[in-house]
Amino acid sequence: MDTRIGSLDAAKPACNDVVSCNHTTSAAIQPCVPATVINGAGGDSTLGGHLARRLVEIGVTDVFSVPGDFNLTLLDHLIAEPALNLVGCCNELNAGYAADGYARARGVGACVVTFTVGGLSVLNAIAGAYSENLPLICIVGGPNSNDYGTSRILHHTIGLPDFSQELRCFQTITCFQAVVNNLEDAHELIDTAISTALKESKPVYISISCNLPGIPHPTFSRDPVPFSLSPRLSNKMGLEAAVEAAAEFLNKAVKPVLVGGPKLRVATASDAFVELADACGYALAVMPSAKGQVPEHHPHFIGTYWGAVSTAFCAEIVESADAYLFAGPIFNDYSSVGYSLLLKKEKAIIVQPDRVVIANGPAFGCVLMKDFLKALAKRLKHNNTAYENYHRIFVPEGHPLKATPREPLRVNVLFQHIQKMLSGETAVIAETGDSWFNCQKLKLPKGCGYEFQMQYGSIGWSVGATLGYAQAVPEKRVIACIGDGSFQVTAQDVSTMLRCGQKTIIFLVNNGGYTIEVEIHDGPYNVIKNWNYTGLIDAIHNGEGKCWTAKVFCEEELVEAIATATGHKRDSLCFIEVIVHKDDTSKELLEWGSRVSAANSRPPNPQ
Repeated sequence: MDTRIGSLDAAKPACNDVVSCNHTTSAAIQPCVPATVINGAGGDSTLGGHLARRLVEIGVTDVFSVPGDFNLTLLDHLIAEPALNLVGCCNELNAGYAADGYARARGVGACVVTFTVGGLSVLNAIAGAYSENLPLICIVGGPNSNDYGTSRILHHTIGLPDFSQELRCFQTITCFQAVVNNLEDAHELIDTAISTALKESKPVYISISCNLPGIPHPTFSRDPVPFSLSPRLSNKMGLEAAVEAAAEFLNKAVKPVLVGGPKLRVATASDAFVELADACGYALAVMPSAKGQVPEHHPHFIGTYWGAVSTAFCAEIVESADAYLFAGPIFNDYSSVGYSLLLKKEKAIIVQPDRVVIANGPAFGCVLMKDFLKALAKRLKHNNTAYENYHRIFVPEGHPLKATPREPLRVNVLFQHIQKMLSGETAVIAETGDSWFNCQKLKLPKGCGYEFQMQYGSIGWSVGATLGYAQAVPEKRVIACIGDGSFQVTAQDVSTMLRCGQKTIIFLVNNGGYTIEVEIHDGPYNVIKNWNYTGLIDAIHNGEGKCWTAKVFCEEELVEAIATATGHKRDSLCFIEVIVHKDDTSKELLEWGSRVSAANSRPPNPQ
């Protein structure tokens, strides 16, 4: 069983420069970094040194931070760790989003903020990471240890002698909370918090009193014993019974299908899911929030199952199947298109990370998804009927109408050109909004990364997430698709991308407002002040670092801009503002918006 700490296929070399975070090479990191690499044996017997070593050990080589008086000493100790790089962000929300993006690429991320004003600011990003099952270490510099238990009123609080407000807010969006205000149990609390984040694949909260990071203590006098997380195991009898029941159910079916869900990530079961697909020959689809978790070059891949807004011919095959296995699904109002999926419980096998439910029949607990899928692959008869039916009815998608010379650019033309940019050396970050639907239709080549935040759907997430993702995998060029409304929420940290020497390509889709909200329920509040976005980025650039901007109005200008961004400006951050009509949306958004609106506007049930 794989017991690696984090997802560390590749990581960057050491850099402790707070200003310049640019890396041009990458090197493999072993699950446990040798003690000689981390500060030397016993090099720093302080709480701050221990925390820094632990972060590096689990694969965090970049920490996203915003300084404040309660965390400054702690930041000194993080900077002092040669294998750790501190990335200063413009605000706490973006620091949290960056840690989220970093965790998606590395398997774990971390951010550091200050007490209450910083902690409450980062809350939204931590909540999003919780919803997406991402291990994220949120570290807060807390009050002086002598102030606990007193009636003193501190700054950065709401003016009451109660320091628990921040903690209480974090209790609902983290799986473990550690308040470190004495050195005796600091070692235990820090280690428990970090290991819990890794085991539960959820964020944790660590508050460290501002006067403690630099004080030596005997518990930190030796290099920490490397984490060794006990592997989770399936109940053997339950696993056998679940596989037996599932195999009997599926082998009776005429045209069964497989559908991958977003919890494939937290279950680390993507490979096992593909192994099952290879063995059984079923048609293979993904839920929208699982895009990127299943290889789209698989020979039986039929697209995204998203009810009425599925990719062409996918919903027809899934919903007409007489049996479907969903691996790690989340059925919410967004993924179900306003609760309109045409699925029947009696036809479904639902496989969650540690539980299997078969139709209206039995449920099996303590069964890990990875183990179940691998065992089931050995028991299923090969049946490619559903895929043959898909192949039989499939008609290739039409191409956008050819634009006349200098015709105003259409969104479908834009994404036709983005499709051509994708390769195994790229990754796509899709912002909440119409980019969800347009990016969903992109066909991902082998090795191409893909991330978006569908469960939480926080507008502005993509700016910070792009920063974090690109910092985690510098060998990939990130292509971020962001609407103008979302960009206005978090635009500042493009400056951090420039400081870090990132080479991201940002497509800013300027259609004058919150288009996704327009299609759910329109009103004057969905119109925003137009900015000179390229002018803003030029001002942020301010001649420091490598940056190139362009504003495009037609296909000819778009083609030229992409050629420049992928040509002689390939080593620069490239910002391409795309001007489109305010009503130019994907047809999927129009359908989805209508159905979500209907779900939102249901009248109250009779009392």
